[in-house]
Amino acid sequence: MENESLIRVGAFVCIFTVMAMWEATRPARKAQLSAWVRWRGNFAMVFAGALITRLLLPGALVGVALWANNANWGVFNRLSLPAWIEISVCMLLLDLVIYWQHRLFHTVPLLWRFHQMHHADSHVDTTTGLRFHPIEITLSLLIKAAVVIFLGVPALAVVIFEVALNGFAMFNHANIKLPSAVDNAISKLFITQRVHRIHHSQRIADSNSNFGFSVSWWDKLFNSYQHEASLSDDDINIGQAEIPASKQNASVIGLLLMPFRRHRR
Repeated sequence: MENESLIRVGAFVCIFTVMAMWEATRPARKAQLSAWVRWRGNFAMVFAGALITRLLLPGALVGVALWANNANWGVFNRLSLPAWIEISVCMLLLDLVIYWQHRLFHTVPLLWRFHQMHHADSHVDTTTGLRFHPIEITLSLLIKAAVVIFLGVPALAVVIFEVALNGFAMFNHANIKLPSAVDNAISKLFITQRVHRIHHSQRIADSNSNFGFSVSWWDKLFNSYQHEASLSDDDINIGQAEIPASKQNASVIGLLLMPFRRHRR
């Protein structure tokens, strides 16, 4: 646990580097805006989210898990189960919570205003998986903290889950295209880039599907999985029609103020 920050940063750098190099050499789609214009705002949201996390929870979710363990709070802190069972079950439950949290942010109009900033990216690539409004980051952090306390999630499970969630977000948002046979095989269990691009379509019938960030079985279980989009993968219109691709909308100020502005639908 003393190396938790180092593990997370190291995993982030490694996964981001691999996916960024992959999509730079074999991109699936061409962006409307340059990477320099988009990446400045997207990475600013990463730093803003990290800052808020440290201000709200100096010990992050790992600190919350350690506190709950010391206080003997939570379901699993009161059960005597093998560590591997606790970690496995808690990771599954955390992922289920993230799935329903994602659906909630698409369903509740006020929450959608903040989540829409993520979907307003006119191009989906590795940095899109990191682009979330600081207020959404705050709400998500509080939800996860409450779940960690209620369940008594082991600190190790929190570390593994956070690294995996971050890694999957960068992976399935990457601007790459897997061979069809490989994509079909992987998507039986995990969310691939093609499957997640359906979720970023401007067509509501498409975007209200594939809410999972990592595994595809939650969408299949709760009837929100869509294997094919209304249009081909090459023809899907990404982003939000009412928030066109522009330097202003992609700027740091534009992203921060986006939930508070009225957008023509």
